[in-house]
Amino acid sequence: MAGDDAPSGRGVFAPFAVDRRLSRGRRIPEAPSPTRTPFARDRDRILHSTAFRRLNYKTQVFIYHEGDHYRSRLTHSLEVAQIARSIARALKVDEDLTEAIALAHDLGHPPFGHAGERALDAAMTDAGGFDHNAQSLRVVTKLERKYGGFDGLNLTWETLEGLVKHNGPLLGGDKPVPEPILDYCATQDLELDTYPSLEAQIAALADDIAYNAHDIDDGYRASCFSFTALAAVPIAGRLLAEVDAAYPKLEDTRRLYELNRRLITAMVDDASAETHTRLARLKPGSADAIRQAGSATAAFSASMLRELAGLRAFLFASVYRHPRVMRIMGEAEDLVVELFQRYARDPDALPPEWREEARAHDDRAYARHVADFIAGQTDRYALAEHRRLFDATPDMR
Repeated sequence: MAGDDAPSGRGVFAPFAVDRRLSRGRRIPEAPSPTRTPFARDRDRILHSTAFRRLNYKTQVFIYHEGDHYRSRLTHSLEVAQIARSIARALKVDEDLTEAIALAHDLGHPPFGHAGERALDAAMTDAGGFDHNAQSLRVVTKLERKYGGFDGLNLTWETLEGLVKHNGPLLGGDKPVPEPILDYCATQDLELDTYPSLEAQIAALADDIAYNAHDIDDGYRASCFSFTALAAVPIAGRLLAEVDAAYPKLEDTRRLYELNRRLITAMVDDASAETHTRLARLKPGSADAIRQAGSATAAFSASMLRELAGLRAFLFASVYRHPRVMRIMGEAEDLVVELFQRYARDPDALPPEWREEARAHDDRAYARHVADFIAGQTDRYALAEHRRLFDATPDMR
């Protein structure tokens, strides 16, 4: 169903941008909006969703109660969306679609970030596993329940495609396709064997840019490393030298911000230049030409990838594997496993609305039902649930 919303028109979009007039539409047809494009409408539905609001109390790296200035999944998503929209504008592709994918990309994250994801995946070993991208798809197609005519948000095919495939094709790789994605594609084919649109690829790059920069910011504020240690990383050391040359004896908080803004600019400029180079070589005449290219079109240069590999190695050693972070995330994994096991053996431990629906499920479907409930929890709700159900709950500090 092409162009289910207005206004239409190509404007100044590049020929390889997703053409809103040729949108494959929504699974449940809806009347067009007189004021918003289909992808702007998707973005707005994501922003107004319950799952998006809950991201405010879900861990990025540091748990919410460790400090008010650390990123949460919500602030991370907003930063990703800002960066993605800027790159999309420079490349003349659809900003609304890019922003919608960026805002939705972490909706499926459980409490306590990747620690919670590892715990749920282990608990779901015999029931299809758990993957946060697949869970994001479940959120926007099933678990959000606010509209009269459908479950989920009834987003366009292009937004769903970008949400599922923003990191590349799912078929033909080393990892199996998550079961919830295969289940959904049985009703609406998201073409898992191709690359996504350039808009989705830009959202994925923006995710990398955002967390590379803000994990430095949060890690330093958490005293995980010193400026001296950071300066030993080539890209950070070079940018710190620029800051110090421009602003001698700058106080630490300003020095940190000046480093981060230069790092973001360097990554954005590199990604834009490399993507322009690949577009010039490919000469795509449509969004489908991007999908069929056989490799990513939006990307960092080889030299930037080498520099970012060094930065990521530093962050892993200094932040993600910091003893305090490891201890807290270990406690978080244990807590999520204990919650899953309790709900799995005792449906009466679930809240009434979840308990009632559980009665209709077989064992495998019930495990997914429990995973849906836990994945929707915020950090603080999961802690409160554990205190309600168990005699001792870790402080995670």
